[in-house]
Amino acid sequence: MQEIKTDALWIHLHWLLVLAEQGSFTRAAERLEVSKAAMSQKIKALEQAAGVALVQRTTRSVRLTSAGEKLVEELREPFTRIAQGFFSVRDAAGPVRGLVRISAPVAFARQQLIPVVGDFLRTYPQIRLQLDVTDRLVSLGSEGFDLAIRHSDTLPETHVALPLCDTRTLLVASPAYLAAQGAPQTPQELVQHNCLYYPRGVESPYWTFASVTQEERVRVRIQGSFATNNSESIRDAALQGLGIAMLPDFSASEALGSGALQQVLPRWRAVEAFAEKLWIVRPYSAQVPRAVTTLTSWLRARFIHG
Repeated sequence: MQEIKTDALWIHLHWLLVLAEQGSFTRAAERLEVSKAAMSQKIKALEQAAGVALVQRTTRSVRLTSAGEKLVEELREPFTRIAQGFFSVRDAAGPVRGLVRISAPVAFARQQLIPVVGDFLRTYPQIRLQLDVTDRLVSLGSEGFDLAIRHSDTLPETHVALPLCDTRTLLVASPAYLAAQGAPQTPQELVQHNCLYYPRGVESPYWTFASVTQEERVRVRIQGSFATNNSESIRDAALQGLGIAMLPDFSASEALGSGALQQVLPRWRAVEAFAEKLWIVRPYSAQVPRAVTTLTSWLRARFIHG
């Protein structure tokens, strides 16, 4: 049985914990910024020292054995306390610093978040940001994210969710399209237009509207030549004059400001399409690094108050 020196054992145990969280040697190695071979060798050495298999390896994933699960469960709380203690001491002294990993939707990240990142990094030069731009709902805990910006009405109960800003759903089209096809005056007239939409399963698409006074609600079956699950792509199709598009305001604001797109049916409010708020979501933790709370506060001040 191979022995591991006590001062090196903690590294082996930490790597096992990361492997359990990530579910694969490749992702765990990326998280630790080491090679996959080094990761595999460290776990193998730990198994030899323990005298029992801790993981079951397959071609696609890694599963813990019962012994591995028991060990990881015992490790999770003390390692969390150690990390929290370190960050608490580190953050209490000197300027705010550290790495913050954040995930954000594509359209919001590209059009709203990235343009202001420079201001934040100049204000806090010792904070580093790693931004993952995706419309996929990432798993913050298992994928190692500190924060996520979510455009959703459904938020995980096990996380802390703070409102970032309100959003609206807008109907827009290019001036060229409206000049050629005419601007609809009521939602019912949309049946005569080419509508660019976000697909919601295989059912026929509907758009629902409420009047500004909330006294009337209308549901219209629409049709169109182009559908996609990315609001920027829908916006770009509208910019080409292909039809009328339904978009969240953060995806349409720049084009509306320049006049490249115009709002359609301003007396009606689109409902049941996109969420009405953007949220900042983070895993619950008793101790949150100052870099994370600093970025959260800065973003909320920036976007809530404009």
